[in-house]
Amino acid sequence: MPQLRVVKRSGEEAVIEATAGHSVMEAISNSGVEDIAAICGGACACATCHVYVAEEFSELAGEASESERELLDFSENARPGSRLSCQIIVTEALSGLCVEVAPEED
Repeated sequence: MPQLRVVKRSGEEAVIEATAGHSVMEAISNSGVEDIAAICGGACACATCHVYVAEEFSELAGEASESERELLDFSENARPGSRLSCQIIVTEALSGLCVEVAPEED
């Protein structure tokens, strides 16, 4: 089972178990980390699961889709490495992935 590192908004780091085939958002939510609102339930419609993917994992995490990029364009906290965690599917190759939860939007 892949393990992911999540840097919470508080700066605290959590190592969580993830199921291959599920989204990073699901893994974070199922782990009890409460920083991800995921208001749309993973439909790529709200950007409340915004994370920053560590640079060394950007290629493995894949590129954002056009609809994901459009949502992130509206985020005041978007930066290189920004992704919606609902759109990153966990694979064994992503074990060790480090994501930082983006600040809440004002």
